[in-house]
Amino acid sequence: MRHVTVLLVVLWAGALTVTAHDFGQQITWNREISRIVYDHCASCHREGGTSFSLMTYREAQPYANEIKEAVLERRMPPWGAVKGFGDFRNDQGLTQEQVELVTNWVEGGIMKGNNPNMLPKPPKFEPPVLFHPPAGGIRISGTVTLKQSFTLDGLLPETARSGTQIVAVFPDGGVKPLLWLYEYNEKYTHPFLLRKPLNLPAGTVIRGGRPSATVMLLPPIPRETHSAKGTQ
Repeated sequence: MRHVTVLLVVLWAGALTVTAHDFGQQITWNREISRIVYDHCASCHREGGTSFSLMTYREAQPYANEIKEAVLERRMPPWGAVKGFGDFRNDQGLTQEQVELVTNWVEGGIMKGNNPNMLPKPPKFEPPVLFHPPAGGIRISGTVTLKQSFTLDGLLPETARSGTQIVAVFPDGGVKPLLWLYEYNEKYTHPFLLRKPLNLPAGTVIRGGRPSATVMLLPPIPRETHSAKGTQ
């Protein structure tokens, strides 16, 4: 009997812990969602931006369900590539955790939060830096074998479609994932800049590009242009 009592106490304590944890994890605009919007959406979704403003709870709340669908479908932010297939220093796509935060916020009641002090400071917006491909890039269509070695710093889809998977096949048989376009919209054309430059020896095969599409292989880019988000 004593063992049963101890077991019930343990289970009861565990239930309290889970309940307290769940209560403490309620997602709110003030604490979590505003930070995601400010970091990944506000450059366009603001007063004076290219789309309707989402800078405040009052502005975002009516669009909550649309925001949820857009992030689940990876249409917004318009990064346009699969996470983990290539590693990019200018990655603007949401992490899976951020997608889940937005989803849980909407499904949990679209809560604002009671503490306005949790809100971060609104971001300051700098004029957008237009991206200009550096000299020495290589335009590819379809499958291409490199005749000379090349230091790859990124890729710029010029005309490309979602579903395109580009890989580098090295002369020794090794394969390196480069870019997998998903929900890619040419309206938001931008470079995909590698976190670390990749040395491609002569004889490397760039595979996965479509004959009807053009992708530019970018040589090393000056650091001051690394923050470029697009070519619009």
